[in-house]
Amino acid sequence: MLLKDIVYNGEREDVIDGLEYIKQNLEIKGAKLGISESVENRTHFVKIFCSDEIFNSKVEHNFNLYLSMLLYKFMSQEFYDKKLIEFLNENYFFLKGEELKDLKKICKDSFLCEGKIKDENEVYYINRKNSITRKILQCVNENALINIEGFVTFRIKEMESDFQAIVDKAVEKYMIDKEYDEFINLLKYFVDIQESKIDEVNISSSINGEYIIKDKSGKDISEELVKELKNTKYNNKDNQEDIIISGLITLAPRSIIIHNIDDFKKRELIDTISNVFEDKVKFCDDDAEIESLDTKLEKINKDLIKV
Repeated sequence: MLLKDIVYNGEREDVIDGLEYIKQNLEIKGAKLGISESVENRTHFVKIFCSDEIFNSKVEHNFNLYLSMLLYKFMSQEFYDKKLIEFLNENYFFLKGEELKDLKKICKDSFLCEGKIKDENEVYYINRKNSITRKILQCVNENALINIEGFVTFRIKEMESDFQAIVDKAVEKYMIDKEYDEFINLLKYFVDIQESKIDEVNISSSINGEYIIKDKSGKDISEELVKELKNTKYNNKDNQEDIIISGLITLAPRSIIIHNIDDFKKRELIDTISNVFEDKVKFCDDDAEIESLDTKLEKINKDLIKV
């Protein structure tokens, strides 16, 4: 049974490599495919076969889906090579050379979005990628012959807005991350010029999300932390994380110990403290030894490897 005719020009190893990858994956699922290729004047004609005994609608759908994903890669590369810089220059003209270089790499990774999902931005990229793939799949289902170059060149116009949306999201995240880095560097500067007013600060979180801040002897210094800040109103719901960060910068403790990190509902506070105070920050679980951030991350990585 002939599944699909595929045509491509030149010496494109990525096409054959991609088809071989599809073949291997479908074999794992129990569907063995055959690939026949002929060449005429540098034009490659590829036929994909499946035995009549195992052919069914599921095999055909799986093959078309894998082929659509392969075509998506070709289309994302096409957009990256021929349209990305023009789009960035036209819509984000304020970006500098080094920023454009960084964003090109980020956009390429965002188009492919392979590996583990790290944050909501990658969920967005995957949704856009799936949206494009579904459009490609519809075309693949409707055509017995796929001309790679013609398909990519003609169809990319339909998908261009989806790729542009991925770029917009990538730029937005890049600018937010850059502003955050500049903010952290500014806070680190303030810490460096401050004279330390306390040896140790211990921070933990209660079940209801309130923070408990104590000194080395176990004395609650929450009020003291606020008093160090002039004209500041402490609000348990809205700005307590900002108050804690500002208070810590004012006190400039020589050591910060964060207890039971899993109890903290807002990870952003932990990240900010760790980024600003760096090696001054230690982590401690109740009835366990105090650990540095590097030590804790090393243990987590070992646990992940075991899994």
